[in-house]
Amino acid sequence: VQEFEQSRIIKFTPPDACRLELMRFRTQYNGQDLPFSVKAAVVVQGAYIELQAFINMSSTALISTRLPSVKYCENVMIRFPVPTQWIKALWTMNLQRQKSLKAKMNRRACLGALHEVESDPVIQVSIGTAKYESAYRAVVWKIDRLPDKNSSSDHPHSLSYKLELGSDQEIPSDWYPFATVQFVVHDTCASGTEVKSLGIESDLQPQKHIVQKAFYNCQVEIEKKWIKLDGEDPDKAGNCLMQ
Repeated sequence: VQEFEQSRIIKFTPPDACRLELMRFRTQYNGQDLPFSVKAAVVVQGAYIELQAFINMSSTALISTRLPSVKYCENVMIRFPVPTQWIKALWTMNLQRQKSLKAKMNRRACLGALHEVESDPVIQVSIGTAKYESAYRAVVWKIDRLPDKNSSSDHPHSLSYKLELGSDQEIPSDWYPFATVQFVVHDTCASGTEVKSLGIESDLQPQKHIVQKAFYNCQVEIEKKWIKLDGEDPDKAGNCLMQ
């Protein structure tokens, strides 16, 4: 602190082989469009639950991909929280061990497509991988890069998983889910703060070690839709005495 007050230079000694966060501060969102949008909805029909999520690249992102300096979103991770009551429905059993349900690739999945509910829980994605991860208590959808190099830039991507709930796996009445979206964009400075110079005692050319990238972390509300069955009243579902 004393060195900074005198010379306005930040000096620090980072630990070896460790990732270090030197500074964190708040910055106001300037209203620019994000590289892509995420829309998610949970559809409830009797004892069946289906989550649908769609990714669409924004118009500004599509324009930037056609420029010489192409910018991609990398390490995209979207987490969809799972209530505690549903967790065991997302695990499969075999003779050796219990394991988490993983995604089945389905590149033909299209925006807004509705399929008949299957009895077995199925996770399908049109890009990347998805599985239930107990560390987050969520279904985690991971994508290496957007836009995808194997498809057109404006092609939407989707995820869906279907569950059949048992009598002890009802929908919590106080459940208001939000999807957490995280991704990285290289050669971007979201806060407007840039490193102008960097000096290292043991290196004569420290500039080659400077990498500029922005980490985005935001939340998206998951819409809840309830398809009524004959004689079913969602508002009185919690008053059931027998199932």
